[in-house]
Amino acid sequence: MPANGKKTENAGNGGKVLPALNFANRLITSIPHGRRGKHNLIIANILADLDRLDMETAILVPLDGMNGEKMENIRSALNRATRQKKIAVSTSTDEKHFYIWRTAVRI
Repeated sequence: MPANGKKTENAGNGGKVLPALNFANRLITSIPHGRRGKHNLIIANILADLDRLDMETAILVPLDGMNGEKMENIRSALNRATRQKKIAVSTSTDEKHFYIWRTAVRI
């Protein structure tokens, strides 16, 4: 399709010129199909630390170090990531920290 978004008579539309598209377009093969949410970096760091720690140790993420993100949103993103990777975790919070630790897998 030409850059102006109009089909030409060679497009099989009977020679009619259609109005320009309202939005830009792109071939589907050139579009990324993965999702990297805005919490990707902190979740990747948490998962990397969880992988290195034993089951009796929790990660302490300072609440003031979350770059303005709500702890609830980080917890939700962590929940999605751990379910996808089949990692069982528990979380807790206090006034200063968001705690994350691995737990035994439930059957």
